[in-house]
Amino acid sequence: MLKKISLEIQWAFIFFLMMLGWMVLERWSGLHDTHLELHPYLTNLVAIPAILIYVLALIEIKKIKFAGNMSYIQAFYTGIIITIIIAILSPLSQYITSYWITPHYFNNVINYSVAHNLMTFDEAVSYFNFKSYVIQSIFGALIMGIITSAVVSLFVKTKKGIETIKNT
Repeated sequence: MLKKISLEIQWAFIFFLMMLGWMVLERWSGLHDTHLELHPYLTNLVAIPAILIYVLALIEIKKIKFAGNMSYIQAFYTGIIITIIIAILSPLSQYITSYWITPHYFNNVINYSVAHNLMTFDEAVSYFNFKSYVIQSIFGALIMGIITSAVVSLFVKTKKGIETIKNT
């Protein structure tokens, strides 16, 4: 079974490593402390490499597993498999981020939220913590992965008629 989805596992790990790299980049750029006010806006730029990884993954899997001929359903199903693996890996990614890459993030964002009257202390503490972020990362990975898979599959699928034209 694992051999059957080895490419999907490979691409999920590439995504996992990209996310860790993104977290390091965010920390080094000050988005987890000195420029925390920019974090809610700039963190969303991670969508660019995330979508790119899905595109590259589906193109490679189309070429290798489907001999260049992949239907929308096959592409979408492949994207869903990658998404599920990413969601399974997301607690580990969150652990590495929260305890190794940026261990002071939760304290920083709690203090910032309270100081700028964005939340009460209790609201901030209940939202900005490891457990909450693990739950958010799992559901975020599933929701965004399904949407990304659905859209990317439209562009990666083999268009009808292409094979017929090539064969004539």
